[in-house]
Amino acid sequence: MGLGDMESPNGSTAGRPDTCFGVFNASLNETQRKAIASPWFSTAFGLIGLCSNLFALCVLLSSSRKLSSRARSSFLVFLCGLVVTDFMGLLVTASVIIPYHFIKFDWAEVDPGCHLCNFLGFAMIFFGQCPLLLGATMAGERFFGINHPFSRSTSISKRRAWSIVGLVWGFSCVLGLLPVLGLGRYTLQYPGSWCFLTLLPDTGDVIFCLLFALLGIFSVLLSFIFNTVSVVTLCRVYHDRESVQRRRDSEVEMMVQLVGIMIIATICWMPLLIFIIQTVLQQLPAPERAQTLPRETQKMLLIYIRMVTWNQILDPWVYILFRRAVLQRVYPSLRARPSIVSLYPVLNPSLRRKLTQESVLQ
Repeated sequence: MGLGDMESPNGSTAGRPDTCFGVFNASLNETQRKAIASPWFSTAFGLIGLCSNLFALCVLLSSSRKLSSRARSSFLVFLCGLVVTDFMGLLVTASVIIPYHFIKFDWAEVDPGCHLCNFLGFAMIFFGQCPLLLGATMAGERFFGINHPFSRSTSISKRRAWSIVGLVWGFSCVLGLLPVLGLGRYTLQYPGSWCFLTLLPDTGDVIFCLLFALLGIFSVLLSFIFNTVSVVTLCRVYHDRESVQRRRDSEVEMMVQLVGIMIIATICWMPLLIFIIQTVLQQLPAPERAQTLPRETQKMLLIYIRMVTWNQILDPWVYILFRRAVLQRVYPSLRARPSIVSLYPVLNPSLRRKLTQESVLQ
């Protein structure tokens, strides 16, 4: 998702329900515009997010060159995909929103065909859904890696991991293109310089809104289930009488990062997703089809979008702050331990030797 601190366009764009400009009343005076957002604040906010993701990407690339563990390498590929997505999401949306603050162009004149609005709406949906799907994918990969370590002879390779990231990007791209293909609409939102899905009781808009929101909620819940089971498994190992022999720092490190990503996504995204579902369902019984959103609904949507923007800024810091090198400074007793194979001490010696050798090669 992108920056939600925006000003109002020219009032001539209001009251045109046949275009992407007629969903809200754009009659704001100069004082109200300044109270909603500051161009310099939005610029600083965007730069902080871009720099945070760029720094995290540099750290990720540096760490990936030093790794010999295939399991950890595949996890870093997913994490790299998440950071790249957040970085590009901020870059693309800010490239439209921030110039608007300084140029103050009239959307109806600059974009009469709604092509720019459709592009911005697509970017908001694509870069919003991708992190949620990637979080669920990472949680699923770690779930099988921790709870079923012997169900596969080797971990996911880097090439396969990048293929999975590509599939997530492709699926999110198809989802974002649905309004362009006719299911739902992207419309200019309050206070007037960002585009998003339309929360009006039109059949196509309702279907697309529910599809986007339910898919996001499903991704968050799936991450919660996978991560909870994985954390319980690791806690059981730590509190076992042989825990000193069974700990594996990389598993703990990855789970700490995943739980952090999940908590941030839940706090930032769930209010917006629930709000979208509530808004479209509450409008369905309306006898007449509304042409504009109530002002309070517009304001609440803007607040929730601003919350979502924090997800892209905080995600990279989860990896930066919860790396093993940082955790060992806080918890010095965290040192290298045997692999997850030690979770299963009843295996016969020959099989244990084979699996241990494979674990080292990974």
